[in-house]
Amino acid sequence: MTNSEKEPNEIDPSWQLLFRGAVEVIQKNELIEKLKKSKADGRPLRIKAGFDPTAPDLHLGHTVLFQKMKQFQDLGHEVIFLIGDFTGMIGDPSGRSETRKQLTREQVLQNAETYKAQIFKVLDPKKTTIRFNSEWFGTMNAEGLIRLASQYTVARILERDDFQKRYQQLQPIGIHEFLYPLIQGYDSIALKADVELGGTDQKFNLLVGRELQKIEGQPQQVVMTMPLLEGTDGVRKMSKSYGNYIALEDPPAEMFGKVMSIRDELMYRYYELLTDMSLDEVRILHPMEAKLKLAFLIVERFHGAQRAQEGRDQFDATVGRKGREGTLLECRVAAGRQRLVDLIYSQGWAPSKSEARRLIQQGAVELDGEKIADPNYELVVEDGRRHDIKVGKKIKCFLIGG
Repeated sequence: MTNSEKEPNEIDPSWQLLFRGAVEVIQKNELIEKLKKSKADGRPLRIKAGFDPTAPDLHLGHTVLFQKMKQFQDLGHEVIFLIGDFTGMIGDPSGRSETRKQLTREQVLQNAETYKAQIFKVLDPKKTTIRFNSEWFGTMNAEGLIRLASQYTVARILERDDFQKRYQQLQPIGIHEFLYPLIQGYDSIALKADVELGGTDQKFNLLVGRELQKIEGQPQQVVMTMPLLEGTDGVRKMSKSYGNYIALEDPPAEMFGKVMSIRDELMYRYYELLTDMSLDEVRILHPMEAKLKLAFLIVERFHGAQRAQEGRDQFDATVGRKGREGTLLECRVAAGRQRLVDLIYSQGWAPSKSEARRLIQQGAVELDGEKIADPNYELVVEDGRRHDIKVGKKIKCFLIGG
């Protein structure tokens, strides 16, 4: 481990939240030093995050970066929401197995307007600077673009996994796609970014920005990568194409219900990446109570407290009340072996594991039509397989693995 990679001895407690949920910080020690200098000089850091407006609507997955931006913003740093209206016309090749369809400038600008309306549901509009990278690329001539392209070699570009795979599989790669990382990297020079945020799929592009700043003679930005939030299926990243997304424009009741449908283990990840709430405080809550609180917090952020309460009331009136009245509910659980006691407790059907055990011993639990009396019974849940379960007289549910 080099000196620049050594863990700092002291971190201001107010900075701890900045590192929460981050996959990588390159380099963490540099960020600590930048934060210290910023505090001493009274100069806020310039925090950059870029978004290509390739689709008109945003979902919770996008707000992982918004949340991190807000945490920097709350500490007084300058947040720059960069809309890639120029890069959006190229199409980010990150994670792609084929060339993206290019969008027209009109499509990109129309999508950008919806982004501007949605981001302020998380960020403070008075403390947020919105920039467009067409400001500098719209005036860059061919000579400037050639000089920028000369800063990197084809070999370096092909180190990128997605390019390498496409090249080896004889899949076409457009020359304009090679330019994308350089153009995104140049944004950091134009903005004199101190920190750039991005998803893990953006690591290559973010590091190009760091290198180009060094070539330009600027202080290098710190790169912070955040995980790609899993969607409601708990497996793949949240995406409209997968149908596992929670859109920021979803009606309150629909948004509330979608959050309530996620698995318990994923719920804690949503808390970590989408809220500032102490995870220790969350873990002492009953899973059902914690999930209801999470759903309320998320709907409140995007629709306000009144609409969040309406969403909760509608959820109780439809799903919650049906469960109490004996209608079969769908409950998705992770595939694998599960102790019945743990399952009953985690679903909120018993206030404690000891109570769940007591219900089983008293013959109040049925699985697929048969009473289960063994408190140590283990259920094998398989992907897509249904199990009917009854707990007491009022709770009926069918479990689906996956």
